Amino acid sequence: MRRDARGLTRRQFLVGTGSVGGLTLAGCIQRRENYDGGGSDSQRIAGEIGVAGSSTVYPLTRAMRVEFIDKYPDVDISVQSTGTGGGFGSYFCKGDKAINNASRRVTDNEREQCSNNGIEPVEIRVATDALTVVVNNDADWLDCLTTDELAQIWGADGAKQWSDVRDEFPDEDIDLYGPAETSGTFDYFNEAILGEETSHRSDYESTEDDNTIVTGVEGSEYAIGYMGFAYYQGNSDTVKAIGVDDVDTDGGCVKPSLETAANGEYTPLSRPLFIYVAKDALAQRHVAAFCRYYVHNATSESIVADSVGYVPLTEDQQVTQLGQLEVAIQDAKSNN
Repeated sequence: MRRDARGLTRRQFLVGTGSVGGLTLAGCIQRRENYDGGGSDSQRIAGEIGVAGSSTVYPLTRAMRVEFIDKYPDVDISVQSTGTGGGFGSYFCKGDKAINNASRRVTDNEREQCSNNGIEPVEIRVATDALTVVVNNDADWLDCLTTDELAQIWGADGAKQWSDVRDEFPDEDIDLYGPAETSGTFDYFNEAILGEETSHRSDYESTEDDNTIVTGVEGSEYAIGYMGFAYYQGNSDTVKAIGVDDVDTDGGCVKPSLETAANGEYTPLSRPLFIYVAKDALAQRHVAAFCRYYVHNATSESIVADSVGYVPLTEDQQVTQLGQLEVAIQDAKSNN
């Protein structure tokens, strides 16, 4: 039975914490029990928060939402999976959503669109992902691909049959499943694997639903797809993750995992994950509270790693994000 990225119990994983000395303000924010900054009465904050954007960050934001509204039941948070670019272009930069999930950084064009509508995006890093290439469980002839072979498969006018990639591979057509062009996962894969010189092929089954990628790959022995690690880990019994050999680093074949993403071995497909919040919205107590809560819990092994399947922030990263967030909140309040 297929499981989503939220509902699977996962093995324990502990990221290195690093040193957190000398940052008193951020440390106080980090240990704050009342994220609205205004006392102990949870009924003091209420309102609605709309979130759109990345399907990769979606399960993490959903998990944070569940935890947050348990503490603040008068805050209504809706989360849509629209793809990073779809969220920026159709919702966030139009002022229709306060927060956008993003599996890549906002582009210059998106910043311009936001600016034209009076929206200033505030970037908040929330986790690290290991973008995962998956194949069918019966593909026992395939365990690893080089970055050059991935480019050969996914580039425009790319390989048609597996034997075009390696002579010893089957003379069978490649079935391809992947994220739509509005997805930040698509953008990141494009940048990391194909680069500026090569376009992504268009003759593949594209979708904003990562579970559709899983279903497609599960149904064909000769299929390949890519998605965020959380969706693979939630379906690791139905599809197989393969290793990636980064020809630029000579590091050999490395399988995606929380450990290899955290320690930098899994290149070039480990990536930071973000939420972006409209700066003006941070003047609203319930929006500021949710963002504070999100970053405060971004180091949580139980939520980020075990429940969802990403690498939590280190304590140093958390302190940096909390400090930057607090500055943005104070700026927003002073301008309203």
